[in-house]
This record gives sequence, structure tokens and C-alpha cells, in this order.
Amino acid sequence: MRFMMIVKATKDSEMGIPPKPELFEAMMRYNEELAKAGVLLAADGLHSSSNAIRISYLEPGGKPVVVDGPFSETKEIIAGYTLIEVSSREEAIEWAKRMPDPHGSGEGQIELRQVFEGHELTDSPDLLDEHTALSEELRRRARS
Repeated sequence: MRFMMIVKATKDSEMGIPPKPELFEAMMRYNEELAKAGVLLAADGLHSSSNAIRISYLEPGGKPVVVDGPFSETKEIIAGYTLIEVSSREEAIEWAKRMPDPHGSGEGQIELRQVFEGHELTDSPDLLDEHTALSEELRRRARS
């Protein structure tokens, strides 16, 4: 089972203020623990929304609308993420609880979301086989 730990933005992260060295070091140690346990797939911080672009579809079949950041609602903005692969929801929760406060100020928030697996998206065995093969090939390429 794959889970994404989504770190929400704060005013500081949106202003491009980097984390304090102590917090950066704590996050690196945490990522190292995840890697040693063999559950870490990816972990990255994201630039502020001032560098972001939103692409919206306002009507079915309509052209996409491109809007440049920054975006005002920090509570809706993602500052970073960690992607893990674990054996259960409970294990994902335990790993998420071990993450240092992502902002180091008591304002941090982590949203934990399970990633869909192919069998959850279709009842068609043919589509599932095709999706599984393609997903495995893409993951293999990404790791090499």
C-alpha cells in the first residue's frame, strides 16, 4: 500500500523562507529512517506558489485555463510530500506520526492519503493488466 504524506504550506513557506537548520536536519534524519526501513519512495519540498501554475477546466470539453501563482489560501497549498510504501494503514499512520513538525513551530500539518492501486480503478481485467504492466514499466524506468 502506498501513502502520501502531504505537508501543508504556511506563510513562511509561501514567502520562500527555508526551514531552520535544526528542522532541515531533523527531516533528513527522518527520511533516512524511512529509507533504512525500505518504505521511502520519494520525499521533496516544493517551491512556493509564487512559482506555481494552476490549470483549470471550467466546463466539460472546454479549453484549459492557465493561472499563474501566487495563490492566496495557504491552507490549500502543498509545501512538500513524502511517498511511502507500507503494509497497512496503521503502519502509514505510525510513520506519519514520527515525522517532525514540518514547520517546527506548532503550525505543521500532515495530511495522509492512500494512493489508488490499479485494481481499485477498474473492474476490467484487460484494463487492469495493461495498467499494471505500464505502471511497473514506468516505476522500473524511474528507478534506473
